[in-house]
Amino acid sequence: MQYPEWIWHNGAIKPWAEATTHVMSHALHYGSSVFEGIRSYDTPKGPAIFRLTDHSRRLFASAKIYDMAIPYSPEQINQACRDVLEANGNTTDYLRPIAYRGLGGFGLSADTPTDVSVATWKMGQYLGASVVDEGIDACVSSWQRFAPNTIPAGAKAGGNYLSGQLVAREARRLGFGEGIALASTGLLSEGAGENLFLVFDGALHTTPISAALLNGITRNTLITLARDAGMEVIERDLPREYLYLCDELFMCGTAAEITPIRSVDGRQVGSGKPGPVTKKMQDLFFGLFDGKTPDKYGWLEPVSA
Repeated sequence: MQYPEWIWHNGAIKPWAEATTHVMSHALHYGSSVFEGIRSYDTPKGPAIFRLTDHSRRLFASAKIYDMAIPYSPEQINQACRDVLEANGNTTDYLRPIAYRGLGGFGLSADTPTDVSVATWKMGQYLGASVVDEGIDACVSSWQRFAPNTIPAGAKAGGNYLSGQLVAREARRLGFGEGIALASTGLLSEGAGENLFLVFDGALHTTPISAALLNGITRNTLITLARDAGMEVIERDLPREYLYLCDELFMCGTAAEITPIRSVDGRQVGSGKPGPVTKKMQDLFFGLFDGKTPDKYGWLEPVSA
């Protein structure tokens, strides 16, 4: 891992090694953090952060669910993202804003200050080199997602990702590229850290937000792009076996972007390689960054505002 030189921490750009927190901080013990993953891309109009405003809006929504007061405005967080990109001289990086309960009281409901950081680093293809073109082999995990009214799946909170760690590490241990989780209902939920799309007869099918999943910004992007292109998108409950029966299957997320899945549990999906609908969605998505897909919604926000 190559760490950058600078990080934004509690209101200031400082050397990476100086962005420290106490080992007794609330977040370290109880998972009380909320965060975002954001990407910036080179575009014909210069470096741009993809859907920065939407990501910061979700950050504050996640904090609201957990009654965590962030001592900065969304605009200040947005500017921090721009500042740390420019400080490190890398305008096409992955960004990680995070707010967390710091050192204070020691009880679960203790009042503590909220610390905020924005880091950035180089990230290639999250699930491995060439997976965007070649796809991955996935498995259904033995670990299920949390049940409704237990942990709010709609918050992008640090503690939620303990579930994702179990799913992802089990998949790696078994030799798969990624794991897929079922909801407590036994129906499909999402990947360890990605949303799912299944293709049947040219239509996109995706699990609903009630299926214990994070309503991903990339997920929303693909639904919007597909419908604009005249494709049918259906949000519905899906049983596990549909993973084996669909024509095509892919995961999506800020880190994973659009990653095809060529097999599940050792069963080949479709032709066993990325299909035409998957490639169409990749073209529409990555076309936002090379100018082939019009940015009609203003999703590309310049680094140099």
